Amino acid sequence: MRTTFLALSLVTLLAGRAAATPPPVDVALVLAADVSGSMSGALSAQRSGFVAAFRNAEIAASIASGPIGRIAVTYVEWAGVHEQWTVVPWTIIANADDANDFADRLAAAPGERGYQTSISAGLLYAARLLALSGVEATRLAVDISGDGPNNSGPPVAVARDTLVARGITINGLPLPEPDTGGPFAYLTDRDDIDLDAYYTDCVIGGAGSFVMPVYGAAGYSAAIRRKLAMEIAGVPARVFLASFSPRPASPATQCATPGAGE
Repeated sequence: MRTTFLALSLVTLLAGRAAATPPPVDVALVLAADVSGSMSGALSAQRSGFVAAFRNAEIAASIASGPIGRIAVTYVEWAGVHEQWTVVPWTIIANADDANDFADRLAAAPGERGYQTSISAGLLYAARLLALSGVEATRLAVDISGDGPNNSGPPVAVARDTLVARGITINGLPLPEPDTGGPFAYLTDRDDIDLDAYYTDCVIGGAGSFVMPVYGAAGYSAAIRRKLAMEIAGVPARVFLASFSPRPASPATQCATPGAGE
């Protein structure tokens, strides 16, 4: 009887350890979307672009092409320093059905709105989510999209460096305002800001990090799809252009922005 009890205890212990083993994935990816006040004209295009991307066969093919063939992804919306919301929690995607289910949940989820733009707080929130993903990921990544520079919370470069030191790659998707002359209507010096350069110099970081700029609302969906495909596949790159529009010349980027605590 004692031998049987010990054997059953060992089986239970081993089963418990097996159940606690984190599932392996090729990448754990946080999709962090800006929902600050300046994004009023871009909110719908941003959300629908991610929904369309996960419904596209290219994304399922990118996932299947990985060594493990699975990814973990969560969708977050962020604005000011105390405004971050997990819209769709961590989800493992291994095939087209999983990807479509994630897209459906994202499309159906209520949206949030905030005021200021704290890229830094959004990045630090993403890092906390990665630490609690519950998976064993070969790579850790944050895909952050937005239409303006950091204007509240910790310095953006400090937050970026904190994530990079933890082995997290940050990729950027600067989004133009589709129905105005630019994304910086709330800034008097908006004409002096090159958002693509700002994201390249101040926001992204880590192995293989890159920026996927978008020029015009018509380019949102295609840019988001291409960016996700590259992040999932782990393509080593730094700057890709999402359209044939020339990138405007700009002076040296200043990562410290007025009112951003920098």
